[in-house]
Amino acid sequence: MANQGAKKRKEENVRHMNKILYVIIACNVIFVLIRMLIFHSTFTWKNWIGLVVTSLAYYIPYQQLAKMASPSYAEDGELLDGGFDMSTGGVCGYLHDVIYITCFVQVMSIISGKFWYTYLVIPAFGAYHSFGFIKGFLPGGGSEEPYEDEKTRKKREKLEKKASRPKFVKSRTR
Repeated sequence: MANQGAKKRKEENVRHMNKILYVIIACNVIFVLIRMLIFHSTFTWKNWIGLVVTSLAYYIPYQQLAKMASPSYAEDGELLDGGFDMSTGGVCGYLHDVIYITCFVQVMSIISGKFWYTYLVIPAFGAYHSFGFIKGFLPGGGSEEPYEDEKTRKKREKLEKKASRPKFVKSRTR
């Protein structure tokens, strides 16, 4: 019964990584079959570059996720940790987003090359989050108190005064 959670997490991670791998393979097969074989007359060197870019955009996040999902073992071979929980947010969620955006871009680029502009969502999202982080270091950036008018200030003071009063519990005497 020991390490049951670690064994379960290891199995979940293996299933999850296989599912992501199947999605990546499916998107690549769809792109190659439709774009290279059916629309071969309009296949140019730009499409080769697109295939290389999407392959890198799959490879790098997938390898990061695989490292996160890999279990750790003791020297005697006993399972210590089943790997990172792939259902959590943060960096793991962002890596999943990159893979899914890449799938979308690759498959939709069959229809139009304009879908490559969708990749701009990734650096835009990074810039948005970076601005919130950097704003805290700027003078007067994150430590400003919001403006409070007279009515709101009086109401807040009244509530604070009411909260600071001692509370008496009435009990019955018999």
